[in-house]
Amino acid sequence: MEMLTRKPMRLQGYDYSQNGAYFVTVCVKNHNLLLWANVGADIIRPHETPILSEYGMVVDEAINRIAVCYPCIKVDKYCIMSNHIHLLILMSLDDSGRIISAPTLSIIIGQMKRFVSKKIGFSFWQKSFFEHIIRNEKGYQKIWQYIDENPMKWELDEYYDGV
Repeated sequence: MEMLTRKPMRLQGYDYSQNGAYFVTVCVKNHNLLLWANVGADIIRPHETPILSEYGMVVDEAINRIAVCYPCIKVDKYCIMSNHIHLLILMSLDDSGRIISAPTLSIIIGQMKRFVSKKIGFSFWQKSFFEHIIRNEKGYQKIWQYIDENPMKWELDEYYDGV
């Protein structure tokens, strides 16, 4: 029986610590629905802002700590879905224009995942994460809109499992 090999997820040779904008998706292992509270939403209020579960609140805290830990990083937009998160991350020079030692995208996401796991006592994250390098303003605006509208389109999301 032949073992499956995992396809590389990152662009070979690309420096993920350089200035730029990145769209990141991090999934909960097995797409378990852990990040929203189950409040029994109904047809009367289908587009109400989701309420985060205890785990979702820890994830929210971790996302908001990224810029505190890394001043050259800005989470410009994000949404916490029931079983995954989307982040729009900007990496840049500091205000003085000096080149600073920037972490890679993998280090940033890894630290965020470890913070959540340590705070709740176990890891519920899927291995790795999906990223997309944003190359222009049009792509940036499209991703901003996707993140902004994603909770309202949960039933159409690729990670929706009918719950």
